[in-house]
Amino acid sequence: MSRRFTLIILVAMLIGVAVGAGLNQSTADAARLEEIGGYFSLVTDVFLRLIRMIISPLVLSTLVVGIAHMGHGAIGRVGVRTLLWFIAASIVSLTLGVALVTLFAPGVGLGLPLPESSAEVAVRGTSLNLKEFITHLAPRSIAEAMANNEILQIVVFAGFFGVALAALGERAAMVTAFAEQVANVMLKVTGYVMLLAPLAVFAAIASTVTRHGLGILVTYGKFILGFYAALGVLWVVLAIAGFLVVGASILKLLGMVREPILLAFSTASSEAAYPRTLEQLEKFGVSRRIAGFVLPLGYSFNLDGSMMYCTFATLFIAQAYNIVLTPMQIVTMLALLMITSKGMAGVPRASLVVIAATLVVFNIPETGLLLILAVDHFLDMGRSATNVVGNSVATAVVAKWEGELDPKRQEAPASAQVASRSGAGSDT
Repeated sequence: MSRRFTLIILVAMLIGVAVGAGLNQSTADAARLEEIGGYFSLVTDVFLRLIRMIISPLVLSTLVVGIAHMGHGAIGRVGVRTLLWFIAASIVSLTLGVALVTLFAPGVGLGLPLPESSAEVAVRGTSLNLKEFITHLAPRSIAEAMANNEILQIVVFAGFFGVALAALGERAAMVTAFAEQVANVMLKVTGYVMLLAPLAVFAAIASTVTRHGLGILVTYGKFILGFYAALGVLWVVLAIAGFLVVGASILKLLGMVREPILLAFSTASSEAAYPRTLEQLEKFGVSRRIAGFVLPLGYSFNLDGSMMYCTFATLFIAQAYNIVLTPMQIVTMLALLMITSKGMAGVPRASLVVIAATLVVFNIPETGLLLILAVDHFLDMGRSATNVVGNSVATAVVAKWEGELDPKRQEAPASAQVASRSGAGSDT
């Protein structure tokens, strides 16, 4: 069923390209193309809203259950191991972005008119404020955090709630069981929403190609190809790192998450792939308490593709304006992006806000952001898919370190896994 669904998504993408290209070629009026593209994007917007409807309760319930089942001793150990992997992956992603954009130099000799400083930018950049970032970690209300899909704030609340459940033990067993059932129900709801995925994929691709046409890919060819080549290198590095810890089965995992990868790629949203990624990780053999703990954290702290894009796009704009950053400035930029990229929403164009803020700090014209807006969606597709790969590998690695990767559990029916966990109690 999974392979057939993946094929359906691929076909939907191809049809979307064909329909979008046809409409773009047959309609000369730019305003009319924008209107037609808007009709297509309506379908995608509805689908993404349904996905976001699922994300908050699913993240909250799975993370609470994961922490509650883990016990006090394991929470600190797993948390430290998870964050160490995330930090290492972040450093690799950011550094690779700098190295490869310097090697490819896609902004040198771009051949496009540079936006004037008076041009209006749709995405506002603000100076980095560590105080506001840290303050934002604490939710004023869990209801507000869930309503706004503030994943990082939900993670903080779930951490406190899960630790409290673990401390209460059997006295809170009913609450823990309720949270687990909520997670099961939300996964079922996910199945219903995913039936709309092929239609949403078709609409997303058709909307973008209708508005911009395929010709824009030629104009920005060096930039686009360079970035996707960089993503390819990052995939190889992640696969090798996963192989060193998990073994050859890491390739099987990458095959199993192909559907979430395609979904993230076609909708340009990491969030859209979260529920199905969680399911596939469990089918791969990762225990739910590890998957439910590491994956939500990854969506706040481990967006590898987005982090690479931040360095790649920032230096691309600097190259276009013939601005050369010193080695110390580049090191400073990497340190800043290590902080500002955390908690980056897994939704379309979230990276642009971080890039805009970085441009302000290093006195690179903020209007340079206009250079990448036209192709940002095509690039967002690749970085969203890479985020799924990075978080899948990270979850499998942490599960292996914790002895929570059970090959016998692979491909087992979800119902059987739930029954097994219910019978095992807090030792699962």
